[in-house]
Amino acid sequence: MALRRITLRDFVIVQALDLELSPGFTVLTGETGAGKSILIDALQLILGARADAGVVREGASRADLSAEFDCPAHIHPLLDEAGFEANDQLLLRRTVDAQGKSRAWVNGAPATATQLRALGDLLLDIHGQHAWQSLTRPDSVRELLDAYAGLRATDIAQAWAQWRADQKALQQARQDQATLQQERERLQWQIGEVDKLAPGEGEWDELEAQHKRLSHAQALLDGAQGALSALQDDDAGALAGLARAHALLQEQEHIEPEFASLADVLSSSLAQASDAAHSIQQYLRHAEIDPQRLSELDARIALWMTLARRYRRTPAELPSLLQGWTDELRRLDAAADLAQLEAAEAASAKAYHAAARTLSQARAKAAPKLSAAITQAMQGLGMEGGRFEVSVSKLAEPASHGMDDVAFLVAGHPGMTPKPVGKVASGGELSRIALAISVTTSELGAAPTLIFDEVDSGVGGAVAETVGRLMQQLGNDRQVLAVTHLPQVAACAHHHLQVAKRRSAEGTTSTVLAVEGAPRVAEIARMLGGEKSTETTLAHAREMLGLAEAATQGGR
Repeated sequence: MALRRITLRDFVIVQALDLELSPGFTVLTGETGAGKSILIDALQLILGARADAGVVREGASRADLSAEFDCPAHIHPLLDEAGFEANDQLLLRRTVDAQGKSRAWVNGAPATATQLRALGDLLLDIHGQHAWQSLTRPDSVRELLDAYAGLRATDIAQAWAQWRADQKALQQARQDQATLQQERERLQWQIGEVDKLAPGEGEWDELEAQHKRLSHAQALLDGAQGALSALQDDDAGALAGLARAHALLQEQEHIEPEFASLADVLSSSLAQASDAAHSIQQYLRHAEIDPQRLSELDARIALWMTLARRYRRTPAELPSLLQGWTDELRRLDAAADLAQLEAAEAASAKAYHAAARTLSQARAKAAPKLSAAITQAMQGLGMEGGRFEVSVSKLAEPASHGMDDVAFLVAGHPGMTPKPVGKVASGGELSRIALAISVTTSELGAAPTLIFDEVDSGVGGAVAETVGRLMQQLGNDRQVLAVTHLPQVAACAHHHLQVAKRRSAEGTTSTVLAVEGAPRVAEIARMLGGEKSTETTLAHAREMLGLAEAATQGGR
């Protein structure tokens, strides 16, 4: 099961439609002009077809269309990549206003028409009398043969991408040789100039800190000496005062217990002040005014500043600038190594051609088998003696999918030369060939729903019955919807939808109703004999439905 529901509001001549769809083979029938193809038109619009204001029902502000699908597993990667929620159900919606502006959603999230088309290719395969859809696109023809042969084109695509990348790198290197040499010389000169400085990471901050200390060396020495005197003066120094206070409290703590804790605080303060004095003494023993070191720092800082101004960077950025130039020079050296690039290109070319030969051999082996299977299916579709041929020829230039040009050729009658299927003159022939291919390859396609829009045009009698049987057979594996005017085809369907046009004071509207039992017999009779059914046409309709039902039971 794939397509579950279609909901339309104010679309062309449909005012409101909510239609549940079922698995198997479903036909849509109705009088000429009733709008039998309206559902297919709606689905194509939902799945990204070009929108215009003409699809909005007269008098309405906008058309609102939606389709609900079961979401097959092969759709999930596409949904995930596009950022849409992926679950068991897939709801696609599109609106078109009276100015022709359209909006789209996938599972409630805004989407583009391109995204809808990508999903449509995986959900529906539509075959029309004059538009063969996917089976006329070269890539789809080739993919169908590959699917029939059980081939995967991922390896050849990867080999192609690697070869193209190596070709591009080699070509660019050859074109850029002169420019590369100039660039290499420029980088080498710049690297050499900055490398003389040899700027270390984090060195600039350390230079500034050292320079600041040395340039204020006298003030620092004076400050340290003054602090030491304030601490160690014999009479007025802080250490002597703390010691006296501590001793006085200790002498009286046997009378006032609170003095004990205060004495402890003074003891701790005295220890910390003594440590500070010791550290200051250490500083004074090693500190000195060093004009020579200060001069050296001045010179190095000046060099940093000069280079920074020259290359329009801050001094702190010089180490990363040098590293960047070094990396770029290394890359240019590698790009200039033509021998290595040529070897890489030759290796990837060899790998691609080996993969392409393997693919070509498999395609050539599978093509006659697919040709014979489709030719066999054509014989019961009014094309007795017709021949189908899958042509595999050599491409003039390599491509991402290999070296093969795959084409479908057909001869509708004995003695005719097979011609490209897209150029077959008869729309009826083209439709029957599409049906033959669809039946033959029904288990291969990824799209779970097949739609046939009057593909039975131009056939009748026994061929029409064969078409109905084939569609019924196809409906056992995939969901099949078919617009038909043939009662033989309609009788074979598992489900029958009748499209009718109704006129009222509000205008003309089109409706779609499921019919079974007596209403279905009446619709088949109408298709057999026109507007007024007779007992003969009703009896014939009942007989056709009975035979189709018996055939279905027998097929099970």
